[in-house]
Amino acid sequence: MAFNLKRNNNREPMSEINVTPFVDVMLVLLIIFMVTAPLLTVGVQVDLPESSADSLPEEQEPLTLTINSKGEIFIQETKVEYEKIIAKILAVSKNRTDTRIYVRGDKTINYGRVLEIMGMLSGSGFTKVALISEPYKER
Repeated sequence: MAFNLKRNNNREPMSEINVTPFVDVMLVLLIIFMVTAPLLTVGVQVDLPESSADSLPEEQEPLTLTINSKGEIFIQETKVEYEKIIAKILAVSKNRTDTRIYVRGDKTINYGRVLEIMGMLSGSGFTKVALISEPYKER
């Protein structure tokens, strides 16, 4: 590349593009995407209810699956054996897999057991499975 060292008095516009600001902006965007990309990946999508959520309409009673501290499983207030969970839930929900199911697990139960049941529900086609927890109380 040859340089023209003579000063041009005509003040013609430069025909070369200054790429330094462009490279600076691209590097900043690259860093932003590298930092935010791991935050966008979600392992298991869980729809957690908030404590200030609106109540459900009265004609629509939520379907609740509860696991107590002994590992016993209940649909609403009825005790159910592990092998019959899907059949019972399908019967109660009238074979509608878009029924919202709330899973309540005792805090002393193994978290893996709760995830196992949630995985079984989502593997059976239920798309609206949510965890229920107590609102946080400051001590």
